Amino acid sequence: MFVLNNFLMAVAQLVEFLLVAYMWIVIGRAVISWVSADPSNPIVRFLYEVTEPPLRRIRRYLPVNMGSIDFSPMILILVIMFLQYFLVPTLKGLAMSLG
Repeated sequence: MFVLNNFLMAVAQLVEFLLVAYMWIVIGRAVISWVSADPSNPIVRFLYEVTEPPLRRIRRYLPVNMGSIDFSPMILILVIMFLQYFLVPTLKGLAMSLG
């Protein structure tokens, strides 16, 4: 049980780190969309390639575009925050109950 406890705690920490990193990537994408960034820049391409699939899915199911403002990054950040506050503590609680 000790090994499984440590494994689940490590998975929880890794999930938390990945969610925080992805949230910052989404924020970077939103900031890049406000300026006229060079689309051939590798950083800009990376931000668009990594964030466009979930943002496109959100835009398709929840058309929350008011004028020229795109609210899909905000919705994606809220989903990430929900996962941070629900999934990570659940994994840690599961690890504690096994230990």
